[in-house]
Amino acid sequence: MKRIIILLSLSLLGSLFGFSQTILNANEPGNTYEEINSILAPNYNAVEVPDCVHTDFGRHINEVFDTDLNSNVFRFIAHKTPDNDRCVNFDRQRVEIKTYASSPENLKATEGETVEYKWKFKLPSDFQVSSDFTHIHQIKSVGGPYASIPMITLTLRKSNPDRIELRHTSTNSQNTIKTAELDLLRGHWVEVTETITFDNEGSYSININRISNNISILSYSNEIIDTWQDGATFARPKWGIYRSLNNIDDLQDEAVSYANFSIEEIEKLSIFDIVSKAEQIILVSNPSKESVTFKNVEADDYDSIILYNSEGKIISAKNRLKKHKLDVSDLKPGLYYIVFMKLQRTVKVLKCLVN
Repeated sequence: MKRIIILLSLSLLGSLFGFSQTILNANEPGNTYEEINSILAPNYNAVEVPDCVHTDFGRHINEVFDTDLNSNVFRFIAHKTPDNDRCVNFDRQRVEIKTYASSPENLKATEGETVEYKWKFKLPSDFQVSSDFTHIHQIKSVGGPYASIPMITLTLRKSNPDRIELRHTSTNSQNTIKTAELDLLRGHWVEVTETITFDNEGSYSININRISNNISILSYSNEIIDTWQDGATFARPKWGIYRSLNNIDDLQDEAVSYANFSIEEIEKLSIFDIVSKAEQIILVSNPSKESVTFKNVEADDYDSIILYNSEGKIISAKNRLKKHKLDVSDLKPGLYYIVFMKLQRTVKVLKCLVN
């Protein structure tokens, strides 16, 4: 589905961004694999499950009604035994959905593109993990020498205390770049927003917020990070349960719920750059949790500003701006746009990252 979001009046700026968004929602019990495939890989198979070894159980992904979200959700089920990895690997288990080579082109990220991934998930309140990997989300490359290792991973691990780890690599050696206590997730629906510019000098941000009270569980942002594994033809997401069986005594049967998957490709279309002294304006303390200051600015460089969030919605700037300083302390973490106006014309657009 194509939709164009105009952040500013066409008479002032024209089209600033174009969005291509694909949404996968649970419908109702039955035909779950078919529904997933129809969105992620029409006429192909985007589902990886251990049904082949556990035929008496049936399908390992189904749809159930969730009273918290008041909607149907996907339930990913992994059994301690006899489930394995599609009857291919027997030291691990895999219950996942993905995009891949047979998926529509807009679901495959290529070098230079910016993509926003959003979804919701809920771990059982007694979810168990081992010291080995339990992946619940990955961004993987296809093609090239580093295709075997995920570029971005959310993994759950036994520790003191148990934790969720955000891991990254641009080659073949992953590093943990952010963690949070797993008890903050257990038993709660959370929403994840992940934005990636795929490039050797790309950008990455992720926010995991509890839905019931909007508490931030994990937040990370990096404006200059290698998000492209050399030699790759495209990158793709995976969601589900993918866990090692090396410490099987630490594990139990699990059912993890997922909902409202969204893949949104954001591509720059055009921007009319009006040359003026305001071109020198920069933001200081960016990213910021409290405020950003406009530097290299003079009194006649602009006469008003407009603040937009990453979805193109206007955020009220009333009472936020004082002496070239903008208060962002009450904004949700994420990417915003500050548009500087002069005589009803746009003279500058700057990205502002709130963390």
